[in-house]
Amino acid sequence: MIRTVLILASLLAANLFAANIKGMRFWQSPDSTRVVVDLTGPAEHSIFTLKDPDRMVIDLKGAALSFDPADLDIKSSLVQHVRTSEKDNSVRVVLDLKRTVSFKSFELEPYQSYGHRLVVDLLDESNQEEPPKPKAATTTGKRDIVVAIDAGHGGDDPGAVGAKGTLEKTIALSVAKELAKKVDATPGMKAVLVRKGDYFINLRKRTQIARQNQADIFVSIHADGFHDKRARGSSVWVVSPKGAESEMGRWLEQRENESDLLGGVESLSNKDPLLAKVLLDLSTSYSVSASLDAATHVHHKMARVAPKMHKKRVERAAFVVLKMPDIPAMLVELAFISNPQEEKLLRSSSHRQKLANAIYDGLHVYFKDNPPDGTLFASQRKKPTHYTIKSGDTLSGIASRFNLSIAELKQLNKLNGDDIRIGQRLKLTR
Repeated sequence: MIRTVLILASLLAANLFAANIKGMRFWQSPDSTRVVVDLTGPAEHSIFTLKDPDRMVIDLKGAALSFDPADLDIKSSLVQHVRTSEKDNSVRVVLDLKRTVSFKSFELEPYQSYGHRLVVDLLDESNQEEPPKPKAATTTGKRDIVVAIDAGHGGDDPGAVGAKGTLEKTIALSVAKELAKKVDATPGMKAVLVRKGDYFINLRKRTQIARQNQADIFVSIHADGFHDKRARGSSVWVVSPKGAESEMGRWLEQRENESDLLGGVESLSNKDPLLAKVLLDLSTSYSVSASLDAATHVHHKMARVAPKMHKKRVERAAFVVLKMPDIPAMLVELAFISNPQEEKLLRSSSHRQKLANAIYDGLHVYFKDNPPDGTLFASQRKKPTHYTIKSGDTLSGIASRFNLSIAELKQLNKLNGDDIRIGQRLKLTR
């Protein structure tokens, strides 16, 4: 009889408290604060804000509190304090705010090392979204080449983790900042760090930041993780509309594209038309060829400093973050953080510096050879007098590349038609 009562009591307690609130975490980004409530199970909740003073109230029904708000590490430009109370099998969490906010919230199912989560994004109403920034001109009147540098993962999404606890997100940000210093120190070039600190940015937002800054190229930096610790080598990737071309590529593609599940985003398949647009297969031939050309230069420079390259050429996979029809893009895997020897190298500041320098050198060579119109680099480049035709060249493409009309190009070379042949040398000036 006593045992039956105890069983009934435990079942009743389980029904009363569907979820324990294990804790709360805060991630600050430049324009928002993410509040993550860690739960042992799903919990019915409601959220509303109050004014005078500004507060946010989160009510969770059928929940129990199992953490002390005094122990919270509140990293936020919007949240001052957290208060909690329990009543009638429910928990009320009150966030004392520094100013008025708007918000959106969503629940996340368990994924990898994370359990159930309630995510609340607080948006500063005084911080309006910036319009696209014009490409800044230098003192010469010619604009800078804009390099968008994306440090992979961040916040709740640590990326791959080495045996010694080295986090991919930390290594990626370190190299990204070193690369940005090199770019900014070069006259005619300007770096835009997509992620400046330890916070999560979803894949769509990363590409959106590049567009807002009118980037000329997008470089995403990562550090491989693989289930086999023997896997090693640096690699450079460009997008493949057909998906990954190798088993390793398919594995990495899945891991990187699932980043949003770790960091936490709503289901975007039917809620976000902008992402759906980004996910379309690339349709701009310039972006495809420019991505491969730039990535090849970076691969060549990295081969000089990395102990080993994973492949002897640039690889392809359908990384979501690279699927931009308007901006050339590449993804650089610095090394395998899951390999003990390469993890040790990644922990070395001098090696990270070498890797950043190699990426910079590859980009610099590419833009010296292929400066965008209107840039300082373009104004400093000596116009070639001749061009030797390569496979895939067309007369219209050559004319466009060297700012000539087709008629001018034909006249210079006394061509009667559009037929050209590989190896043929064309005059570009009189």
